[in-house]
Amino acid sequence: MWGVQGLFRGRVSTFGGVVLLWLCLVAGAVAPEPALAQSLMSGGIIKEIRIEGVQRIEPETVRTYMGVNPGDPFDPLRLDKSLKKLFSSGLFADVTLRREGDALIVTVVENPIINRISFEGNDRLEDDALGAEIALRPRIVFTRTKAQSDTRRLLEIYRRFGRYAATVEPKVIQRAQNRVDLVFEINEGPLTTIQSINFIGNRVFSDSKLKDQITTIETAFYLILTSNDTYDPDRLNFDRELLRRFYRKEGYADFRVLSVIAELLPDREGFIVTFTIEEGERQKFGKIKTTATLPRLEPESLRRYVTAEEGEWYNEKEIEETINNLTEVVGNMGYAFVDIRPREDRDRENRLIHVTFEIQEGPKVFVERIDIQGNERTLDRVIRREFRLVEGDAFNAAKLRRSRQRIRNLGFFGSVDIQTQQGSAPDKTLIGVAVEEQSTGDLTFGAGFSTSVGPLGNIGIRERNLLGRGQDLRLSFTLSGAQSQIDLSFTEPYFLGRNLAAGFDLSHKVIDDDRIPFDETRTGGSLRAGFSYNENLRHLVRYTVEQQTIENVDADASFLVREEEGQSLKSTIWHELKYDTRDSRFNPREGMVLRLRNGLAGVGGDVFYIKSSVGGEYHYPLTEDWTVSVGGELGNIVGLGQDTRISDRHFIGGGNCRGFERAGVGPRDRPTGDALGGKNFYTGTLELGFPLGLPDEFDIRGRIFTDICSSWDLDKTNADVLDEAAPRVSVGAGISWKSPFGPIILDLGFAVVDEPFDQTELVSFSLGTQF
Repeated sequence: MWGVQGLFRGRVSTFGGVVLLWLCLVAGAVAPEPALAQSLMSGGIIKEIRIEGVQRIEPETVRTYMGVNPGDPFDPLRLDKSLKKLFSSGLFADVTLRREGDALIVTVVENPIINRISFEGNDRLEDDALGAEIALRPRIVFTRTKAQSDTRRLLEIYRRFGRYAATVEPKVIQRAQNRVDLVFEINEGPLTTIQSINFIGNRVFSDSKLKDQITTIETAFYLILTSNDTYDPDRLNFDRELLRRFYRKEGYADFRVLSVIAELLPDREGFIVTFTIEEGERQKFGKIKTTATLPRLEPESLRRYVTAEEGEWYNEKEIEETINNLTEVVGNMGYAFVDIRPREDRDRENRLIHVTFEIQEGPKVFVERIDIQGNERTLDRVIRREFRLVEGDAFNAAKLRRSRQRIRNLGFFGSVDIQTQQGSAPDKTLIGVAVEEQSTGDLTFGAGFSTSVGPLGNIGIRERNLLGRGQDLRLSFTLSGAQSQIDLSFTEPYFLGRNLAAGFDLSHKVIDDDRIPFDETRTGGSLRAGFSYNENLRHLVRYTVEQQTIENVDADASFLVREEEGQSLKSTIWHELKYDTRDSRFNPREGMVLRLRNGLAGVGGDVFYIKSSVGGEYHYPLTEDWTVSVGGELGNIVGLGQDTRISDRHFIGGGNCRGFERAGVGPRDRPTGDALGGKNFYTGTLELGFPLGLPDEFDIRGRIFTDICSSWDLDKTNADVLDEAAPRVSVGAGISWKSPFGPIILDLGFAVVDEPFDQTELVSFSLGTQF
C-alpha cells in the first residue's frame, strides 16, 4: 500500500498496490497533502539510494534486486517492480521504501536463518525419512511460505502411508542473532482404512466377486500383515484397470468404470469407496480373420496361432495372446518390422465382435543405443546380457517386453522402467533403462517341523549379486532330528560371457535317522554347468565326487545292510534336461514341467551304476480358482559289474506317495523289517486344488488327491526279502498355506491298496520359515 504524508513510503507486494498508485495519480487528491504527493510521484531525480536494516546481507546484494539506480527519476512503476523483486528473493520478511529529499531509503527486515529442524510426535516415520522430503534445511533462509509448503508435503507423505487423520503444525522458536529453530509438531493419527467397498451398476457379478478382482480390500481385525486395506489413490486407479480387464475377459467389451469415489468418514479414520460401473452387454467373437500386406506371407498359414475362436465369448486376453504369438512367429520368418493391429467390427444386433488381425509392415526402426541408469552397484553388463535386443538390431516390442521381464527376474532391482524415445534420426530409437537397486544379501534363520525329518533349523547366508557381477554365493547350515548338513555353493550365471551357468558345490551331510538301522556320513563336492536352449528348456550337467561312510549298524539289522558297512568313494556324472512352463513353483495353477535325469557312477571311485528317471507334472485351470494337476515319475538303477547299494536305490513314500511313511513302500528285509530300497519305481498323482472360501489375503488352498506308487526288485534273489511290484494306492485331502511364517503343508492320506509289510502314515505335516 502506498501513502503520502510528507514522506514517500511504499510497501507493495500485490497487483492491488499498482492499481492504487494509478488511482492516486488520476484522482490527484487522495492524500492529505496533494501537491506534495504529486511532486513525490512524478518529480525529482534519485541522487542517492541508502540501504538500512541489513545484518548478514551485503547492501550491494539489495541493490542488485532493484530496478532503479542513482540518476533515475522517481517512477512509481519502477519502484513497485523493485519492491516485488526484493520480496520474491525470499531474503526479507519486510521491505519499506521512503523518500528523504532526493534520497531513496530502502529499509529491510531480513528473514531469519534456520538453526535446527526437528520433528516431534512421529513414531511411524523416522526423522531422516521426513527430513529427506522437505525443502527447508539448517543454515538456509527461513520463510513462512516454504514452511507451509513443507507442512503440506509432510501431510502428503502421511496420507501416502494411509494416515489421513494426521496433522502437522510448524512452530518457530526465536534464537539470538536472527536465528530460529523450526519444529514440526506431528500427530500421526490412526491408519485410515477402507471400511466398506461398494459397487453400483453391477448386474451380472456380485459385489463379492468384484472385490476379489481388485487389490484394495476392506479392513478386518486379522489384516495385520498387509496394507491393502488402507486408502491409496494410486491403488484405486490400478483397481479401475483390473476391473476393466476382468470384464473384457468375460465378454463385456463395452464395460466402463464411470467413477470411483472415496468418502472420508467424519472421524477421519476410514473411507467408504464406491465404484460406479456400466457393464454393457456380453458379446461373442464373430468371424476371426488374418490379413497381411507383407510379401510372400500367407495369412491362412498363421491361423493356427490365433487363440480366439468364433462363437466363444469375447476375451481381450485371447486377443493380446494372439498378437504376441503372431509377432513372434512372423518375426522368426525374417520380417523384422511387423505391426499387428486387431480391428474390431461390432455387430450390436447379434452381439458379435468380428476381429481382423491386420499384419502390416511396421516402421523400420533400429536400436541406436541402450542407456542404463540407477545401477550404482550392479555392473552394466549384468543388465545388458538379459536384453533380447542389442544396439543395431531391428526394434521389436515383444523382445523389449521379454527383456524387461528377464531383468525383473534377476531379483536385483525393486523397480525396472524401460522407456523408448526417438534417436538421432527418425528410423532410430533410444532405449532408456531406469532401475532401482534393492538388497540382494540374505541372512536367514529358519525353523520348522516335518513328519519325515522331525524338527529342523536352518541358518543361511547368501549374496545373489556378488560384487555387482550377478554371481550367487551361499552358505547354509541345516540341523534336524534326522540329519545335519552344511552346504557351500557358488554360481556364475554367464560363464566366460556365454549363456552358460557354471558353479561348484561343497557339502557335508550326517544322517542319524531312527527309522534307518545305520548312521551315514556323506562328504563331497561337485562341478556343474547349465545352459538354456530357449526360455523354457534347460540342460544341466554335473560331476560329483562323494565319500560315503556307513557305520553304527544295528546288531539286529539285515545282513544286506551289514554288508555295506564301511567307506566308499563315488564318482558320478549327472545330466538333467528340464522343460518348465509353470506359472509358479510353490503353487502352480497352469503349465507343465518335464524332467529327464541320468547318472553314471564309475568315472573313478569304487561304485558303479547307471541311474535314470523321467517325470513330469501338468497343471490345468478348470476355472480361475480350481486347478487339476496330474504328475508322475518312473526310474531305475542298474549296477555295472556289481550289486547296487542300499543308499543308491530308490525309496518311495512320504512326499512322493502320501499315506505311506518315508521309505514305507518297497523291498523290506523279512526278519528285521528294514527298508532296502528298490531298483525300480514309479509314482503318479492326480490332484484337484481349490479355494477354501477364506479371504484371498490368507492364501490358503485345499486339495483332494489320489497317489499311486510302487518300488521293487533287488540284485540278491536268495535273501529273505519281502518284495512286491504291485501298485499301492492312497487317497486323501490336504491344505497348503503360504503363511508369513513360511509354507505350511498338511496332508491326510489313507492307504487304500497296500501290502502287509508296507509302513503307512495318516498325517503328513511340514512347516518352514525364515526370519
